[in-house]
Amino acid sequence: MALSRSARLGTLAATAASFLVIAASSAPSPGADGIGDSYFPQLGNGGFDARHYALDVAYDPGSGRLDGRTTIRARATHSLTSFDLDLQKLDVTRIEVNGRRAAFTRAGDEIRITPRGVLPRGGDFTVTVTYGGVPEPLGGPIVFGSQYGWMKTADGVFVACEPNAASTWFPSSDHPADKATYDIRINTPKGLTAVSNGRLVSTHDKGGRTVTHWRESRPMATYLATATIGRFDVRTGMTPSGIPIYVAIDPSLESGENVDVYAVTAEATDYWSQIFGPYPFEETGAIVDDMPEAGFSLEVQSKPAYSAVRNETTIVHELAHQWFGDSVSVERWKDIWLNEGFATYAQWLWAEHKGTRSAHDSFLAAYNARPAESAFWQIQVADPQRDTMFASAVYQRGAMALQALRERIGDTAFFRLLPAWTKLHRYGNANTGDFVRLAERVSGQQLDDLFRTWIYSTGKPVL
Repeated sequence: MALSRSARLGTLAATAASFLVIAASSAPSPGADGIGDSYFPQLGNGGFDARHYALDVAYDPGSGRLDGRTTIRARATHSLTSFDLDLQKLDVTRIEVNGRRAAFTRAGDEIRITPRGVLPRGGDFTVTVTYGGVPEPLGGPIVFGSQYGWMKTADGVFVACEPNAASTWFPSSDHPADKATYDIRINTPKGLTAVSNGRLVSTHDKGGRTVTHWRESRPMATYLATATIGRFDVRTGMTPSGIPIYVAIDPSLESGENVDVYAVTAEATDYWSQIFGPYPFEETGAIVDDMPEAGFSLEVQSKPAYSAVRNETTIVHELAHQWFGDSVSVERWKDIWLNEGFATYAQWLWAEHKGTRSAHDSFLAAYNARPAESAFWQIQVADPQRDTMFASAVYQRGAMALQALRERIGDTAFFRLLPAWTKLHRYGNANTGDFVRLAERVSGQQLDDLFRTWIYSTGKPVL
């Protein structure tokens, strides 16, 4: 079919316009200084995808000084004239991009890096940052009013970084939406043990120092990285199903006083593997440190970190996070109930498994414990706001939503849904809408009213 002259001119104009749009969209430009999370607008960075971190850190417990060299392998998502990394307070002495020295500027917690040439879209590049200083923990209302991040202990440091403290000790794209694999080398005074994520690759002495190399070969959010240092009694082995286990306990704590951390970790890892799907990482374990000032535990990937000896229910909670939070991570921080509500519900499932209380009775106990006028019911679980993102409602009302869902769709569909969720988003990110859609697909039911009642509304629901 032939085109008229006017049609040909129109086609040429449209083609030219399309070319201009494409050219404009592919023109080299700076990467954004954040991914646009509503709670932490400058966390993470635009223009690239971090693929791997190689962290080399040396710590002096006496002075508290950390000296580091971090190399990030990344892929440009558009043509970059410059890009940002997150780093809080520590001093940068040198930055190289693809082995060549690069210019950089600082603005608060943002480092703007300008390589010598444009980084092409789709191309891989490396950035190496040499830095040092005394890391400072973060504080404020977010984590139960506690300090968090890089926290000094009597014999080393306890490192627990949720939600925004990874960049207090290494330069990064510090948001769970940008996951990567890790090699972490920790240089400490001889006699101290350094515990990190994944599997232990090597340990060797050099003079009066020890260098410990850990490798996390599965994608990990920055806040789940650790470099906890101190005196630890270490026990290794296998769970009954054959998953490697590494448990480090501060000898100043009486490890058998409340709970056998090793035994519960092994048992719970294997049980959750039956309920939630295959264990997502190469190793399970625990880091139990004498850090009462922290007063919390964190689902550090592959080895939850406990700020003291915890009870059994805390251990099963943090291990459930290996699926809900670590393997399947939040897309934005407002989706945090997908971590905490699920891990709290896992505690109810554990009690049910042990025959001490049904999940239905746990639901009723949580529901009846709070009168309708309680502030608890005024948190919207699906968007709890930054300073109250770890409010008890996110945990408890989130768990109530899951029990309400279970009772609506039945056990058969519910226990198909949980492993389907962890399989579908394994090593990735997801949001609340993704979960609602999957629940509806698995159950064959419309569930808008249920989720609107339990996570998108405030006020005490009527049973």
